[in-house]
Amino acid sequence: PSDWRIDVVDRGGAWFDLHLGIEVGDERIDLVPVLRAALADPGFPAEPAPNEAPDAVWLAAVDERRRVPLPLARLRALIEPLTEWLSQQTDTRNADDGALRMRLPQAAILDELPLRLAGSNPLRERLAGLNAAREPAAVAEGFRATLRPYQQQGLAWLDFLASAGLGGILADDMGLGKTLQTLAHLLIEKEAGRADLPSLVVAPTSVLSNWAREANRFAPELKVLVLHGPDRHRDFGHLNHYDLVITSYPLLVRDAKALQPQTFHFVVLDEAQTIKNPRAKSAQITRQLNSRHRLCLTGTPMENHLGELWAQFDFLMPGFLGDAAQFKRLFRTPIERHGDTQQRERLARRVRPFMLRRRKQEVATELPPKTEIIRSVELGPTQAQLYESVRISMDQRVREAIARQGLGRSHITVLDALLKLRQVCCDPRLVKLEAARRVQESAKLELLMEMLPELLEEGRKVLVFSQFRQMLSLIEEELQQRNIHYSVLTGQTRDRDAAIERFKRDDCNLFLISLKAGGVGLNLTEADTVILYDPWWNPAAEAQAADRSHRIGQDKPVFVYKLITENSVEDRILAMQQRKQALADGVYQDEADEPLTQLDADSLNALFAPLDD
Repeated sequence: PSDWRIDVVDRGGAWFDLHLGIEVGDERIDLVPVLRAALADPGFPAEPAPNEAPDAVWLAAVDERRRVPLPLARLRALIEPLTEWLSQQTDTRNADDGALRMRLPQAAILDELPLRLAGSNPLRERLAGLNAAREPAAVAEGFRATLRPYQQQGLAWLDFLASAGLGGILADDMGLGKTLQTLAHLLIEKEAGRADLPSLVVAPTSVLSNWAREANRFAPELKVLVLHGPDRHRDFGHLNHYDLVITSYPLLVRDAKALQPQTFHFVVLDEAQTIKNPRAKSAQITRQLNSRHRLCLTGTPMENHLGELWAQFDFLMPGFLGDAAQFKRLFRTPIERHGDTQQRERLARRVRPFMLRRRKQEVATELPPKTEIIRSVELGPTQAQLYESVRISMDQRVREAIARQGLGRSHITVLDALLKLRQVCCDPRLVKLEAARRVQESAKLELLMEMLPELLEEGRKVLVFSQFRQMLSLIEEELQQRNIHYSVLTGQTRDRDAAIERFKRDDCNLFLISLKAGGVGLNLTEADTVILYDPWWNPAAEAQAADRSHRIGQDKPVFVYKLITENSVEDRILAMQQRKQALADGVYQDEADEPLTQLDADSLNALFAPLDD
């Protein structure tokens, strides 16, 4: 070959064609068929042999008679970043023979190819815009809030994505104003005349009223409809009369037939990690909604594994990260199981232009400090004896399940066993076993009831979080015996706003909250102390709970207490949290160095270890 080159043809909209070619004499030969043939050939050396010469070549078939020698190293450098398109073309509409039809968001691939880039200048400009730094944007005239500089930059980013027809994830830390930036953007769209259709926000039930309040307060020009309550069907025929329609994930499933025919200007998913399971009904329906633009809002784009990140991008821009099987083969397995830093860096580069993430410590420097404190307690004799008996029983059950059907298919058994151990740590009364009823000790509850009177006496306003609703009921019993006033918010709370306002008005200084009902969406800057009664599997969930208080508007130092039973499964969960955080940081920031693995035999041995280990 006398020349290697890339030709890029802008197809307009969100599409471009990628041509790879070499020149042999006066003849141009398309490389895409050559690369596909090499990828499909079992004899092609995908990895260099230990004794491979630096100038080793592969004799690639041009036609039935001719072969061309191509450097193996260069072939591999082309195949690796293009594997998902070479192995399965995701969209072949109107693609020329020998070309790869790609979406504009996939343009980051061009930086990974060791060929010189030819092609149209307009496309180059569009590609450059994906990574370009943007000046802070001016807000709409009718917007009644002053945006901070980082929020103005976020608004400019949202404006660029919309103008380019792209989707993205606004992934700022909790409390940095994702709702505010989104409302500012939607108002710009309305005042510019582009939003001639309603926009739809899908959010957890707990934050529907918050969205309505924020919209009415900061963007009163937006005509808002909250689809909630038994009479909401009366509004289905009048959606076009509104600028902003707000509904919840559960109601989206029930109202799918009424909402799917409607075309929206924007579909915005708040707390977008809710669709992390692409097989869930709500996730499937969000993908079927008709809209010009799509946006995800979440402070935790990935809580447990990379598949959750894929699910959100599959909603935003289907095919951007390949299908689920391709993504698992090319990214999840190499990164999560084998600690492949090269694939992690490649994934980070690919998603970075479409995920804007700012940390509180970077942009909200006026926030007071947040101090995390571990308070550990030793189980008493009878509670420890119960823990050990449950541990031995569950350990045996898990190992039998793994021996029978393998670790991969024993997931539910493992989680159920660990749940019971966690319940013993919280309070034996949570465990539905006869032996547990005879245990009168609850070391952690005793610790909590020692802490609360002292904290309240100091004038603290305290949030207590637990994943277990029954645990909050047990705490309520103790508080009532001590005549301590409190408010409570769980999935069973009928008047959420009243429970929240009671705490905000200083009617009480203690708020008991279940993770599911209040772990997201609440703004409780009146509180300066957060107690996490039981540790959760991922640090993102704990951060969400703590950040109900530590967010913009907080003017007091915040103290976060984690209550842990010594040497128990809770201690081991803390170690797992660090690994999950490292996985997330590796994709968000491209800074994680340690190898990462999923739950394996060693992890199980640690989780089910005896108390005295």
